Order: sequence, then structure tokens, then C-alpha cells
Amino acid sequence: MEDTLQYNTQRSKLRIPEYGRHIQKMVDQALEEPKKEQRNKMAHAIIGVMGNLNPHLRDVPDFQHKLWDQLFIMSDFTLDVDSPYPIPEKEVLTARPDPLSYPQNFPKYRFYGNNIKRMIDAALTFSDGEQKDALLFVIANHMKKCFLNWNKDTVEDAVIFDHLFEISNGKINLKNSDEMLSKSEDLIRLSNKRFGRQKPHHQSNKSKKYRQKRRK
Repeated sequence: MEDTLQYNTQRSKLRIPEYGRHIQKMVDQALEEPKKEQRNKMAHAIIGVMGNLNPHLRDVPDFQHKLWDQLFIMSDFTLDVDSPYPIPEKEVLTARPDPLSYPQNFPKYRFYGNNIKRMIDAALTFSDGEQKDALLFVIANHMKKCFLNWNKDTVEDAVIFDHLFEISNGKINLKNSDEMLSKSEDLIRLSNKRFGRQKPHHQSNKSKKYRQKRRK
């Protein structure tokens, strides 16, 4: 009895574990079949069994294509059969995707988000005047709110003006402005009110009974 026991650690590694070892054995048997006509029949039979594991997707054309690709993957791309789809290339499927570039232009100030940079770029297209000045202070106040969401503490306006100057590549300078930004306490309170959950108001049973008695 002990000689017949096999552990998964002693077996070959499954290329697609989701299908289990029985499907992998069927693929291995198809690889050993010398006649191509018989291999074709076995391949279609294996595809049918694989499709039965996902009956709701079995007849979808794209899903059929995926099943055939998985069949070749389980055969380590060595199964010689007539496939209704182009046979995938091992190098293409095993190639690593190109790394994605990080979209943040200023990773030093990630807490501001990418929208701040877009708002600054849009503001720079405005002509000088009251409208542009108002927009710049709207952006600065939004930056201050983002800063406080990241660091629940007070922050001086000078810090926000320095960051705005740096992110705008020196094109926006509010350091010498006499106008002040919104207070940190007000911005924190506004943020908590916006994202906080208000408890539902429930009337007590006593108040309901009291009202019912008065109506009588």
C-alpha cells in the first residue's frame, strides 16, 4: 500500500493547475500517440472536457480559442495537431510585459494627485487677471486640503505656496501675496463632514408612545 502512495511533491508540476492532473494525463497521452489523425480526435475530446468545466462559456468563440491555447500550454507547445486557431508561440506567451511608466509627474508630492498638475497646467493658459488669480487660489486651497488629508495636522500657507511654485516650475508664485488660504481647521472639518457618516436619527419608543397618547 505504501508503495502505491504518491504525493504531489513527488509528481511533475502541473502547467495549468486549475484543470487538475487528470486533464494533464490526457494531454500526455495525446503526446504519446504516433498517429496525427488519432491525436486530432484526442485533442478535440480534451477540449470538450475542458469546456465542460466551464459550461456557461463552452460555446463562446473567444473561449474556444482560449481552450486551444491552454491545450498547447499544457503540452509545452509540442502537441502536433490541426488547430482551428493559430498555434501560439511559446516566446510570445512567456514574454514579460513592458513595465508601466508611473503617471505621477511629481512623486515627491504624491498626496496632491495628478489632477493638481492638470489644474495648474490649465491655469497657466489663462490670461493674467482676476479670473486667473481666483483660480490659482482655488488650486492652492485644494492643495492645502489634500495635504491635510494626507497629514491630519496644520500646515502653513507658505508651505503650500512653495509646493505650488515647485510643481509649476516657478511659473506660479504666490509667496508674496497678502491673501490667506482657508484655515486648516475649516478644511479638516469640511473634509470630515463630506466623507463622514452621519448616524441615522431614531425616535425612541417612549417619544412615540407619548405622541400617540396626546393624539388620543
